Amino acid sequence: MARPRGFDENEVLEAASATFWQKGYEATSTRDLVKCTGLTQPSLYNAFGDKRGLYLRALEHYLDHSLRERIRRFETSMPPAEAITGFFDETIERSVADPHKRGCMLVNSALEISSEDEAFRQLVATEIAEIRAFFYRCLIAAQQSGAMAKTVSADQAAAHLLATVLGMRVLARIDPQRAVLTSAVASALALLGLSALPARHGDV
Repeated sequence: MARPRGFDENEVLEAASATFWQKGYEATSTRDLVKCTGLTQPSLYNAFGDKRGLYLRALEHYLDHSLRERIRRFETSMPPAEAITGFFDETIERSVADPHKRGCMLVNSALEISSEDEAFRQLVATEIAEIRAFFYRCLIAAQQSGAMAKTVSADQAAAHLLATVLGMRVLARIDPQRAVLTSAVASALALLGLSALPARHGDV
């Protein structure tokens, strides 16, 4: 009979993802992970394999509680055109409100991927493709409802929106100025005939 773990896995993954998100994969040491989780190194690696294994689980935890949650929420609670605008609006707010300038853990991971780690590369590529797929579904639905012109290529528009959000998240790691982020998003939305950002962005 397996011995039950003496820790809450959810809490450990939350602590580990916060540390990896803040410092990055390479800069996070085993000592950092021991300190943030409260577990010993043997306990951590017995449960998650090694540092890479823990990082992959922490990234999954982050995605489940951030990006994936946001996509589900916007796609199921708003009309498609407004869902896209809402997604960008919340991205701007998250970027400017983060005092640590952490950006997005997924995008940060993409920038740290080793050319030799094909499995890790594929995981990140799959998740980024999900963002593009979200935009594409919303764009097609918006066209079908008449909220967006059918002359616009949904495929190309989804790629344009993906490039915009990835660029925003990189800027969020460096200097997340609301005016710069708002301008980039407003231009992309206007070009595609989508709903404008809330007025508060223009007031700042």
